[in-house]
Amino acid sequence: MKITGDFHTHTIYSCGYLLKGLHAKSTIEENVKSAFDKGLKTIVISEHGASHYLYGVRKKNLIKIRNEIDRLNEIYSEKGLFIMMGLESNLIGLDGQIDVDDDILKMLDILLMGFHYGSTPKSFKEGIDLYFISQLSRKHGYREDEITEAITESYVRAIKKYPIKIITHPGAKVKLNLLKLAKEAEKKDVALEVNSRHGNLSLDDLKMLKDINVKFYINSDAHKASEVGNFKKGIETFLLSGLDINRVINAI
Repeated sequence: MKITGDFHTHTIYSCGYLLKGLHAKSTIEENVKSAFDKGLKTIVISEHGASHYLYGVRKKNLIKIRNEIDRLNEIYSEKGLFIMMGLESNLIGLDGQIDVDDDILKMLDILLMGFHYGSTPKSFKEGIDLYFISQLSRKHGYREDEITEAITESYVRAIKKYPIKIITHPGAKVKLNLLKLAKEAEKKDVALEVNSRHGNLSLDDLKMLKDINVKFYINSDAHKASEVGNFKKGIETFLLSGLDINRVINAI
């Protein structure tokens, strides 16, 4: 298996209210150069959504990112590398709301969505349910079935509301009903990510999804340029699962 594109990478713009470089370490150009040097055909710059107060991209920087990607595409597209502007948006409401609006969507080439603690919820109650009760459920079994179904349903609502193409590291931060999510993702042509950084989807997760024809991406979730194109863990996990490699969109 060879992965041709890294569809989940972060740069210094994933910094929230912190100084640039404290969370993700490299510039857009450094990530792009790393992708080119490693022979990739596609790289997605996918900063954290703006609602995350520690790691989110500031809205004022989105146009800077768009302009930088356009500039670099003029250089690298002729060399065989295509650079896309993405966003790893955050789930912020049980109704499926994520932290994007129409102005943001117009700038993007691809939209990703994940779950991260530290995102600003749409309301105080939503924050309690999404970030506090869900952790009690995950770690101590508190209302486990009820909370798992509620969070899973919020994912389903999100992929029905927004043009999401990839769900990042499903199950890494919060427990999900993966069978239900995968069935709905298949219907909406949304792929699930095998994340080489977090280790989700796990081997057991992939085996469980064998009979659901949902598609996958294997990504690095790079937070510095040297990690771009690091798919080793994801590839190993996927191959061990026995699933058809043709289900991995960014693989040949």
